Formats: sequence, C-alpha cells, structure tokens
Amino acid sequence: MIRDYKAEIEKRVSFICGLLKESGARGIVFGNSGGKDSALAGILCKTACPDTVGLIMPCCSKSNYNEDIQDAMTIAELYGIESRIVDLGTTAGEIKLALGASSELTESAAANIAPRLRMAALYAVAASEGRLVAGTSNRSEKHMGYFTKWGDGAFDFNPIADLTATEVFEFLRHLGVPDQITEKAPSGGLFDGQTDECDMGITYASIDNFLLNGQCTQEDMEIITRYHRISGHKRKPPKEYGY
Repeated sequence: MIRDYKAEIEKRVSFICGLLKESGARGIVFGNSGGKDSALAGILCKTACPDTVGLIMPCCSKSNYNEDIQDAMTIAELYGIESRIVDLGTTAGEIKLALGASSELTESAAANIAPRLRMAALYAVAASEGRLVAGTSNRSEKHMGYFTKWGDGAFDFNPIADLTATEVFEFLRHLGVPDQITEKAPSGGLFDGQTDECDMGITYASIDNFLLNGQCTQEDMEIITRYHRISGHKRKPPKEYGY
C-alpha cells in the first residue's frame, strides 16, 4: 500500500493548527537535536505555524557540540526554522556536582539530567513567549519506554507519536531530507558513543517489525516484552490519592 504523505501532512498540520487555536498560543517551540524525529516534528510544526522555534541544546557529549549542531542547523536552514542555541553543558555539570555531595548518582540517573534540563529550557521559553512545546518521540521509543520521564517524555503535543522509527525514516526520505540526517544512528547524545540500539540491545527494525507486522524472533520478543513491562509507569499519569 502506497502511503499518501500529502494527506498525512495535511492531517497533522490541521491537528497542530487546531491545538494552537484552542490554546491561544502564538507559536511553537521544540528541541532540535539534529536527529530524525526532531527533524520531522520540526518540519510539521513549521508547516503549521510560521512562528516555530527550534532550541538546539548541546549538553553532555562531543557530538552534541559538533555534528548534532551542524545537522540541526541544516534542518533549520532548509525549512526556515528559527534556531537558538542554549548550551546546557555547564549547568548539567553543576547539578551533578551539587548532587554528588549528598547522593551517589547512578549512571542512569546522571544521564537523565540532560533530557530534564532540556525540558526545563523548552518550557521556560514556552511560558515566556506564549508557545506550545512540541514532543519529538516516536511510537517505537514510547513502546519500549526509551525516553526520560519528565524529560523528552514531557510536551504539550506530539505530531509524530503514532509513527515508528522506520516510518519516520520513510517520511523524511519522501520529503527529501539529506542523508546526513536520515542515515544518522539514533542517539540521545547522552554521552560519547551512545546509541539507542546499543543501549536497548535490539534494532529499531526489529522493534518496528513487531509493532507493524507482529513478527520478531523469540530473543527480540523477550527484549521488547521486558522493556515494555518495566517502563509501564512512564506511559501512565502519576497516581493521586482521591482521584
């Protein structure tokens, strides 16, 4: 079945426009990481709203300050998206130093500081300028729980939440986004050499084959089941007594 990208873009743009009208917000802000998901989310937001700003927020790895910034600027220039660079590296270091005096941070806890700082920056800009925060996570990441609670998992809306990583890639190829973006290994840039697939021990192709076709190896099924089970709390609202 041939995908009707023109119709999909129109529906997603209409969804975004409706949210802007409903909220009374004047614009949108999103984290422009230089990766595939943020590229597609940014393109859709810019199509729906001329006043879309992409924050480029280098923080914890050399790639953040080099190719990630370059790739983010490439997308911004191609699609006319306003860009602002917010360097969070020093802030992350100071928080880790301050916390280190009272608690021994695990590797995971330390890595999740960067996404939460980025969330704080996005919402500070949004609150100051009357914008909505756009999320940039895909369906594959959500199913696996491969996102940071109250970090990249926090947003006002997400225009690509139903798309698997494979579908995001195909969408970008249809739009003619440069290979330097589409062929890039998925990574949160949490530390040097970090990639999503190495962290999880499974490829997005395998995850998406399960999500789209219900097919995968027994070994992959065990990984997918385990990740989905232990991350269930991330996909649910916080519990409140009396509600």
